[in-house]
Amino acid sequence: MNTNKITVFFTIIVIILIVGIPTTYKVIKNYQNNLTKSVEAKIIESAKKCYYDEKCDEDKILLKKLYELEYLEPISNPITKEYYNEDSYIEITDEKFIFYEKK
Repeated sequence: MNTNKITVFFTIIVIILIVGIPTTYKVIKNYQNNLTKSVEAKIIESAKKCYYDEKCDEDKILLKKLYELEYLEPISNPITKEYYNEDSYIEITDEKFIFYEKK
C-alpha cells in the first residue's frame, strides 16, 4: 500500500513538471518578446516623428542622430539592460520603418 502512494505521488509530480516547465518557459519568452517589441516601437515612433518633421531625411536614421536631435533619450534593451549601440539604425523602405540593432 505504501509503494502505491509513493508511485502515485511521484507520477503527479512528474505530470505537473511536464506541463509546468514548458508553460513557464513560453510565458517568460512571450513576456520578453513583448518587452522588446514595445521598446522597438518607441524607437520607431521617434524615428517616424523625426522623418515627418523633415529633420531626418536619409533612408537610415542612426540612434545617435535621434539622441542628438532629442527625439529619443538613450534607451536600453529591457532584457540585457545594456544601452543600444548608437550605430543601431532605423531603415526606411517604402514608408516602412524597421529597426536594426548593432551589437
